[in-house]
Amino acid sequence: MDKSFYRKRYQQRRESSTSHQRDTWSLEIANRLLELSIWDHVYYHLFLTIERKKEIDTSYLLHILQGKDKEVVVSRSNIDRSLTNILLTDNTKFAYNKWNIPEPQNGVEVPTNLIDVIFVPLLAFDQNGHRIGYGKGYYDNFLSNCRANALTIGLSFFPPIEESIPVEAHDKTLDCVVTPQEVYRF
Repeated sequence: MDKSFYRKRYQQRRESSTSHQRDTWSLEIANRLLELSIWDHVYYHLFLTIERKKEIDTSYLLHILQGKDKEVVVSRSNIDRSLTNILLTDNTKFAYNKWNIPEPQNGVEVPTNLIDVIFVPLLAFDQNGHRIGYGKGYYDNFLSNCRANALTIGLSFFPPIEESIPVEAHDKTLDCVVTPQEVYRF
């Protein structure tokens, strides 16, 4: 199967879930993350939820990060399919971009090489740690510019697909994926 098949299939699975299910699963993912030994770092990159795509609600994870006094970095999408990383503060102003994604409009830019842990959005993943995103390449570009020892953690409502995802040269393998039921390490 090709990536477009899985994109469509897993977007449909999200669409068929209820908001109560997604909320429960999001909380379970955040709680499962507390079991990981990832909390001794400084800079954590967090994607902000795209509600219309019925994504994981990352506000639970944001509360954990803030409660642990971590430096949270959020991103702004650029025309060249890169991400600009901005330190999240109480003064950060947000606006929705053309894809209806909330993005920081101001703030201090954080160099990619400072980011220790990256929470990565995805639609599906396989048992080898390969992910399928929306197909625009923003996170592939971003991850290729991160430090080799930065931790990449995918967040998924669903367990891995049984088949191997077709891998392209620019695809990056995740270190682990956290679902409501389990942590998958690669």
